[in-house]
Amino acid sequence: MPLATPVSPETLSEPLLEGDCLTSSEFIRRWEDMPDLKRAELIDGFVNMPSPVSVRHEDTESRVTFWLSSYALATPGCRSGLEATWVMGERNVPQPDITLTILPEYGGQSRIEGQYHSGAPELVVEVAVSRYSRDFGAKKRLYEQMGVREYGIVLPGEEKLFWFGRSAAGFQPLEPGADGILRSACFPGLWLNVAALWKLDLRGIHEVLQQGLATPEHAEFATGLIGPKS
Repeated sequence: MPLATPVSPETLSEPLLEGDCLTSSEFIRRWEDMPDLKRAELIDGFVNMPSPVSVRHEDTESRVTFWLSSYALATPGCRSGLEATWVMGERNVPQPDITLTILPEYGGQSRIEGQYHSGAPELVVEVAVSRYSRDFGAKKRLYEQMGVREYGIVLPGEEKLFWFGRSAAGFQPLEPGADGILRSACFPGLWLNVAALWKLDLRGIHEVLQQGLATPEHAEFATGLIGPKS
């Protein structure tokens, strides 16, 4: 029986553990050596591991993803993303629930380096069923510092939506109109029927979004995107 080939200590990688203090590069290296691990984040230099995903979280996230994906489909140059890894400097590698970006070749502020996104998406949405403090605290500060232009936190258990828009003074709250529709300041025509979100009503979400996409503001925005160089 042949002897097993010895493995040098240099080829072994320590697993990611909650609370580990790491650099972004070390975090990525360890994670890549754990192919079965699907969710992990590095926030302010410390590893955060995911909580179990509830049915309510899944349902809400899928509706928000539908909303943003539908907008991206109608807006060439925009891209929606789901649970992707973003490298934001030497101490932060968040994994936002949902993002909406303007592609770099269309004038967007982020880029792709190797296998991962780098910089900041224009829009981030987090679905918060537990660990509210992280989404409202460390991650909110990170997204604000990195230049995210809009940040939404959805609390399905309480049926609350917190939306923040970027200003010279940092993130400022954005509220739905008297008609219950949230209108994005960053992405013209991105309208959300908030009541339909709580009801998990895809039809209601779709109908109000279509109203936003039919506005002159959306047409002007879509036409104004730079587009790839030939």
